[in-house]
Amino acid sequence: MKAFWENFVGLLRGDASSDRVVPPSGFTFNLTAFSAGIMAFLAVFAMAFSLASGRLADRWGNELARSSTIRISAPADQMAAQTKAVMDVLATTSGIAFARELTAEEQQSLLEPFFGPDVPVGDLPIPQLIDVIEDDTGFDATGLRQRLAAEAPAAVLDDHTRWRRPLVRAASRLRSLGMLSFVLIGAALAAMVTLAATAALSANFQVIKVLRLVGARDVFIAGAFVRRFSLRAVMGAFAGTFVGMGVLALMPSTQGAGEFLTNLGFVGAEWLWPLLIPVLSGAVGYVATRMAALRMLRRLH
Repeated sequence: MKAFWENFVGLLRGDASSDRVVPPSGFTFNLTAFSAGIMAFLAVFAMAFSLASGRLADRWGNELARSSTIRISAPADQMAAQTKAVMDVLATTSGIAFARELTAEEQQSLLEPFFGPDVPVGDLPIPQLIDVIEDDTGFDATGLRQRLAAEAPAAVLDDHTRWRRPLVRAASRLRSLGMLSFVLIGAALAAMVTLAATAALSANFQVIKVLRLVGARDVFIAGAFVRRFSLRAVMGAFAGTFVGMGVLALMPSTQGAGEFLTNLGFVGAEWLWPLLIPVLSGAVGYVATRMAALRMLRRLH
């Protein structure tokens, strides 16, 4: 690892004599910069998608873990008594920070996406819902169910465990998918740089042959190509990264629209993470070009 970083620092410092070995222009160098820019642009979105999915998983896990619902299904003449009995039970249950009955307007808003805005809540046998928020210590769900069964038989406790876990698991898998996409983008960049470096070496076969005749070692020849391609990869990645960050910064906020994607982008110090993409692109370009160059030079013997 130490030797790798020493070589990498030497790559950035450069060598005037080795720089003159490789022609200063060519489609392979432009292809490297273009490919690195596109891959960096996609990597920014893959990183943003992964971080947004992580925030989504954390939010669902934290908020839903503390939220429960009690559903009371009783005849109209017994609904008030059952509701009062449930509220009395909740008032004497440890671990509950807050509990309140949902109003008819709130229950209508819950049904509106399914039945439209003109749902006659008062004329339908809709259960009474009670929103329960637990404190940091939490409550005993089994014990609460037993008390409700004894004092309010029409009440059913739903602590959201049954459907909370699949949501959190899905969001966590989305985060893993974002990280996998990031890795695949790096692999695609390595493949493109390898192809470009191999093509450049083949196109400059006569130059390499002359250099060998005058005593140049393969490490010296490979270093010239490695520096040129790695720097093109870094420059292209810088351009693609900043374009991607600009696009994310200009995206409209999802606040007030459900925040399903929790604002796809970066929050706070997360804006520093994309700055690693050009560095990683340079490292990928360095490794891929060096391996391709040394392998190709051995074949040209």
